[in-house]
Amino acid sequence: MTDDISTDDAPLATSKTSGNGAALADDFGVAERAAVTGQSVTINRPVNQLFAYFRDFGNLATFMENVVRIAPVDNHRSHWVVKAPAGATVEWDARITDEVADRLIAWESEPGADVANSGRIEFLDAGARGTVVTATIMYDPPAGIVGKLLAKMFQREPAIQARRDLRRFKQLMETGEIATNAMNRDQFEEQDA
Repeated sequence: MTDDISTDDAPLATSKTSGNGAALADDFGVAERAAVTGQSVTINRPVNQLFAYFRDFGNLATFMENVVRIAPVDNHRSHWVVKAPAGATVEWDARITDEVADRLIAWESEPGADVANSGRIEFLDAGARGTVVTATIMYDPPAGIVGKLLAKMFQREPAIQARRDLRRFKQLMETGEIATNAMNRDQFEEQDA
């Protein structure tokens, strides 16, 4: 068996081969010190439906908790505004670097991003079980490890958010709604009446 990352079909974030930081950084277009996170979920929907929903970036704010808004610039670029720790927001422009219909969308932030990031979302047909959706994200947190710890304390760290966002994506795609124990706007209005 070889240690060559190119022969490994596991998600990039799970690589156990030492020295792959530089290869991952080159592949994802961010600094070698960047953090990598990978999450997967199986969603009981066909690949083409999930890909189409995700590819319309305006839809992402419906299940990505920290996304304030995403404004498409053109068919391959978008402007992101995302919640950060302590009530702040961060912004960046992202561009699609690779796209294979019903299979893969890869992106990277453009120079000048508040949080340099890149990644890919992959859709794998799982037959009667639906689709395995895997998100792999690399990001360079502002202020390095201190910024990462601060983000983790405020539940804004990408590894935490990726897991939650994929779970919400699954709920939305399978049931048409996202389960929550919080009161929605109608419930607040009813309580105040």
